[in-house]
Amino acid sequence: MRFESILANHRPSISFEFFPPKSDEAAESLYETVTGLEPLGPSFVSVTYGAGGSTRERTRDLVLRLRRETSLTTVPHLTCAGSSRVEIEEILATYVDAGIENVLALRGDPPPGAARFEPGPGEFRCAADLVAFIRRRFPFLGIGVAGYPEGHPETTDKLADLDHLKRKVDAGADVVITQLFFDNRDFYDFVERCELAGMRAPVVAGIMPIQSIAGVKRMAALSGARLPAPLLRALRRAGEDAQAVASVGAHWATEQCRDLLDRKVRGLHFYTLNRSAATRRIYESLGVKHSDELRG
Repeated sequence: MRFESILANHRPSISFEFFPPKSDEAAESLYETVTGLEPLGPSFVSVTYGAGGSTRERTRDLVLRLRRETSLTTVPHLTCAGSSRVEIEEILATYVDAGIENVLALRGDPPPGAARFEPGPGEFRCAADLVAFIRRRFPFLGIGVAGYPEGHPETTDKLADLDHLKRKVDAGADVVITQLFFDNRDFYDFVERCELAGMRAPVVAGIMPIQSIAGVKRMAALSGARLPAPLLRALRRAGEDAQAVASVGAHWATEQCRDLLDRKVRGLHFYTLNRSAATRRIYESLGVKHSDELRG
C-alpha cells in the first residue's frame, strides 16, 4: 500500500522506525523486536541507513526479510550519501521486484569523520534531486521525505530550510515525516508554515521516547532538537536512575502523543532506537489496541 493510501486509510497513521543491525548476531534479535510489534498493527515500519550509506546491505536484507516473512508494510530509507545513481537505481529495482511500494528519500548524513556532506562522483547533490529521480524512473512508488520543525541543524536560515523542503515536495514527495521534537508547539508552527508555503503533502510527527541521558544528548546534538525546561527538570530529578529516566521519557512522549491526537495529527512516527518496550508502553497508554481503531 502506497503512502497516499496508507494516510487516507489510517487517520492518523502509526509507524515505527528501526536502524539495521551492525552484526549478524544482532540481526536476529532486531528481527524479533520488529516482529514483536507486528500485533500492534502499525501502518508501516521504516528501516534506516547508516551514515554515508554504511549499512546499505543490512538495510536491504532486513527490508526484504520483513517483506517476505511478515505482513508489515516496510519502508526502506534511501540516501544520496554513499550511493551512486546507478547503485540507487539497482536497489530500487530490487525493492520493486520484491513488492516494496514506498521509500524514504534522504540526503543522508556525512560519513564518519566528515564535517559536512559532499556528493561524490555520480551521487545526487540533495534529497530533492533523489526524489525527482525516483518519481521519474519509478513513478508508482510512494515517496517520503524528512522535515525539520526546528530547522535542519546545518541550516541557520529557517526560511531557506523551508524552501528546501518545498523543493522535495514539488519534486514528487507524498508525505513529510519530521525529525524528532520535544515541544509540540514547534511541530504545530512547522505545519502551519508548510501550509503557508503552499505544501499540500501531509506531515507526520516524529516522536522519540527518551531512554537514556547519553542517548538524548547524542540525538539532540545530531538533530538540533530543543529540550524544554520542564523536561530537563524531570530528567534532572531522575538523576542516574536509568529506569526513572526511561519512565520520564515514556511519560513525556505519551503526553506529546495525546496532545497531537487531540489536534488531529496525520500520523505518529516513533523512533524506537531498536527497542520495543518504550514504544509498546506508550502505545498501550494511549489506549490503542490496533491502528485500525484510529481510523475515521
